[in-house]
Amino acid sequence: MASRGNLRRLTEMAESRIDYVQCDGLAAMKIIKHCHEESTRNMEVAQGALLGLVVQNRLEITNCFPFPKNDELMEEEEYQLAVMRRLRRVNVDHFHVGWYQSADVGNFLSPSLLESQYHYQTSIEESVVVIYDTAKSSRGFLTIKAYRLTPQAIMMYKDDEFTPDALRTLKMGYESLFVEIPVIIKNSNLTNIMMSELEEMIPEEEGTKYLDLGTASVLENQLRCMMDRVDELNQEAIKFNRYQHMVIRQQQDKNRLLAKRAQENAARAAKDEPPLPDDDINRAMRPIAVPLRLIPMIAAGQINTYSQHISQFCAQSLAKLYITQSLQSAKESKSSN
Repeated sequence: MASRGNLRRLTEMAESRIDYVQCDGLAAMKIIKHCHEESTRNMEVAQGALLGLVVQNRLEITNCFPFPKNDELMEEEEYQLAVMRRLRRVNVDHFHVGWYQSADVGNFLSPSLLESQYHYQTSIEESVVVIYDTAKSSRGFLTIKAYRLTPQAIMMYKDDEFTPDALRTLKMGYESLFVEIPVIIKNSNLTNIMMSELEEMIPEEEGTKYLDLGTASVLENQLRCMMDRVDELNQEAIKFNRYQHMVIRQQQDKNRLLAKRAQENAARAAKDEPPLPDDDINRAMRPIAVPLRLIPMIAAGQINTYSQHISQFCAQSLAKLYITQSLQSAKESKSSN
């Protein structure tokens, strides 16, 4: 269980040395390209390494490269070291500052993500995980977010103490696992000039899909994913309730045996015989292992993420429907005149 000293130490720790993440436009485009290729080709999660450097209170991401797939012969660690050695030879930033992963409508919270970020952040203090949402970006909402583990989450994962008592002591919930770091995409002046020229070359009738009403499939996918997470959280709640019932039953059995042993010792005392010890009862009634609350915390955090996405998505969809209804009414009144 987390001690008072650990709790005091956590309150004195700084949340993060990094105030914001600055990502070069080229690195962001490489992340976007890799994530969309993996999602359209074989529906797998895209992952890769982030390269850059720390300047004062910001983390600059200047380059990135994808991780090798499982079917490739080279080991992942060997591949990363080889790529960084080659980048160093051509005078490119080769310092490892984190990793990135693709997501589908905010579906990124998982035990594997927590474990990977824990290993990154304990070995590289300034490292972040960048999440790119392919589904939302394909609907016209560019979503690139950076996260870091909180000091509480690092300490609890290190001690493997995601027990109810430890969570209650630290007053920790799913919202305390990660902290979001603002992301800024920066381009060079020449890139901004080229983008301005390309924007002028796009015809006015193209690139305007802001009133796209084909949103039923996206909303259905989000609701289906949230139902799956609710079912998972319900199963975890059933397991915890079963554990509580087992603890109560065990305590009742132990009290009954202790009462019986007390009666036996009273009878032996009347006969001037030595009392029987209670050690055998304590050995027979061993404590039941407390189920860890990490999986329920992740499921609750994922449900919260889906709820926020659905709320935002429904508000935008309703606004589009009201706009199209007004346009349709104006068109009908104009045609009738």
